Amino acid sequence: MSAPLKTASPGDSAPIGPAVSRGRVEPRDERGEGVVLNVFSHGFLVLWALMIVLPLLWLILSSFKTDAQIGGSAFGWPQNWSLDVFSRAWDKGIGAYFLNTVIVLVFSVPLTMLFGSMAAYVLARYQFWGNRLLYFFFVAGAMFPVFLALVPLFFMVKRLDMLNSYQGLILVYVAYSLPFTVFFMHAFFRTLPTAVFEAAILDGASHTRTFFQVMLPMAKPGLISVGIFNTLGQWNQYILPTVLMQPQSGDDPERYVLTQGLVQLQQQQGYASDLPVLFAGVTIAMIPMLVVYLSFQRQVQAGLTSATLK
Repeated sequence: MSAPLKTASPGDSAPIGPAVSRGRVEPRDERGEGVVLNVFSHGFLVLWALMIVLPLLWLILSSFKTDAQIGGSAFGWPQNWSLDVFSRAWDKGIGAYFLNTVIVLVFSVPLTMLFGSMAAYVLARYQFWGNRLLYFFFVAGAMFPVFLALVPLFFMVKRLDMLNSYQGLILVYVAYSLPFTVFFMHAFFRTLPTAVFEAAILDGASHTRTFFQVMLPMAKPGLISVGIFNTLGQWNQYILPTVLMQPQSGDDPERYVLTQGLVQLQQQQGYASDLPVLFAGVTIAMIPMLVVYLSFQRQVQAGLTSATLK
């Protein structure tokens, strides 16, 4: 005879599984995984910050050293905190290169923002034949390597008699920066509310007035963001000024920008190197862009995220 089956009483408790108890699935504790993820992400950000900050600090500190101190211990602490090296770097040509760069950017960045915003606004708000074709034309321009256009660009600017001139470099900077500006602002204008645009048109505002007084102020975060990117890109540009800003004769003045000037300063030193002056020149070229970016950091973040949040 077989043994009688034993029925489980209500008081008996037998674990069914690690995650199920009495028919209820217990939630898994994810705090441990979250802590590991936070430690990993914060550790990576700290490492990334050190990789950026430490070279900048080393560059600035090297400006206050002498050649003997740099040659003896590249990572040593400066013994003489004198600003004389910055005045020497300024007198050796950094001041003129700095002024040339500022003159070019004062005109090139606003013109880039104006023309890029106008083109992006029309492509984003008005439907017409060839709209997408023009948009992809601008996008293709952003993917086109500038190195492939240097030779025809040189002869084109030469035919316009604008080599080694501010206006020639300004026009090239504007054309070079337009594709990215149109691509960025096109996505931003499409996120703006259509009701405001339609209300302005119904109230009798012209297309020009609607753009400048209604839509453009609403796109201020995007304008600041792309303006900072254009400023950084044009300030650090080297290959275009090297091709277009060379004296064409002995009578032509040197209109080198900062990136050219730093290379020129290094070549002029020859064997009698003055490394602190070179470090001071790089520091002078670097500090304005750091100030600009840190001053508008919140606006840049707002412009990059607003299109996603709307």
